[in-house]
Amino acid sequence: AMIRTGENLDVLCINGNGAIASVQREAEVDECDLLIAATGSDELNMFSCLVAKKVGAKHTVARVRAPGYYDEIRMLADDLRLSFAINPDLNCANDIAQALRFPAAIKADTFAKGRIELLHFELPEGCILDGKQLSELPKIVKAKVLVCAVQRGEQVITPSGSFQLAAGDKVSFVASKKDAGEFFKQLHLIQKPVHSAMIIGGGRLGYYLGRVLLDLGFSVKIADIRQERCEQLSTLLPGATILCGDGTDAAFLRESGIEKTDSFISATNIDEQNVLLSMYVRKNYPDVKVVTKVNRNSFRKMFETLDVGSIYDLNASASNLVVRYARSLEKTVGSKVETMYQMVDGKLEALEFRVTESSHVMGTPLHELNIREGYLIACINRQGLIIFPNGSTIINPGDSVIVVTNHPGLTDLDAILDEGAKA
Repeated sequence: AMIRTGENLDVLCINGNGAIASVQREAEVDECDLLIAATGSDELNMFSCLVAKKVGAKHTVARVRAPGYYDEIRMLADDLRLSFAINPDLNCANDIAQALRFPAAIKADTFAKGRIELLHFELPEGCILDGKQLSELPKIVKAKVLVCAVQRGEQVITPSGSFQLAAGDKVSFVASKKDAGEFFKQLHLIQKPVHSAMIIGGGRLGYYLGRVLLDLGFSVKIADIRQERCEQLSTLLPGATILCGDGTDAAFLRESGIEKTDSFISATNIDEQNVLLSMYVRKNYPDVKVVTKVNRNSFRKMFETLDVGSIYDLNASASNLVVRYARSLEKTVGSKVETMYQMVDGKLEALEFRVTESSHVMGTPLHELNIREGYLIACINRQGLIIFPNGSTIINPGDSVIVVTNHPGLTDLDAILDEGAKA
């Protein structure tokens, strides 16, 4: 595994126990800015971070999945010298719950503390936007949105006004919550609101998702074939209906009320099983919002070609959060990364920056700034006022600026300018 990782990622691999100080020194942890502990053991991860701090690492991140540990992580963080803890299952559960608010969307992300939505959907056949140029959008849809990216097959495009949309395109756009809902409504893509969920698989993700959805007022059913786990879930989630049975059985799904459920989440530990379940529900119950959990990123591209609804990858969800944290540590002069999302296997990034008075982008109309190709200022949040910028827009100190780019690795808002523009 070590040799394969080194070859595939072109990284230096050290063979040894990462929780031992001598191995960490061999890996030069004493000189590193960030250590990430992501083994399958919560205890080993937390101990590795404690050792790393003693060795000299500046920041540490631990993957902590068990509810007992994670719920107490704030209390433990100082004693463990832990900078940040990531729970892939809980993070993915929050992502899924967020997306269920917009059933027509494949995925949903937020900026500006939830004021701005970044939504992704597939343009269906017969949609009023099929064959239309983006410049025609304001005449067709009376909602303030900005299309910032289009995925067409393997190609990722940051489109201009002359770009022509086509059925099958995966479209990413930013909008306020109100305008996002109005946009889907006018495209006739509004599906019935999601108030109930059936989750197949009572593992960590099933538990966390059930907990999150119950807190949001959802009606929740969780099905698991293991009697012992069902008894545990009944105690952990008294507000949920726990179904003990085989969620892959069509008769069991019917008896469990699948036809009256707003959303269906296949969250077992077997990718192939999740995909088959989702395909079955999509075909036989087309009004149900379907979400599919995958564990192996190598299968993701293959699964995306199938009709399995929204796909969520635990590891990708967690790694995005860790990368966001790492980028926020960058020492920048004029801005700092506050929020970041990676899309299309990391080919596209959307970042939110908080602008300070020392930034080179502020105080000058956008049309006078020499912005490099591949960077789009998609939206500005000015103390709660959502602005879709034009050439005359001026960025002010304190603004939150959302940038979409196909040049991954942006850490400072000033980097979107050509060097000559910063002089």
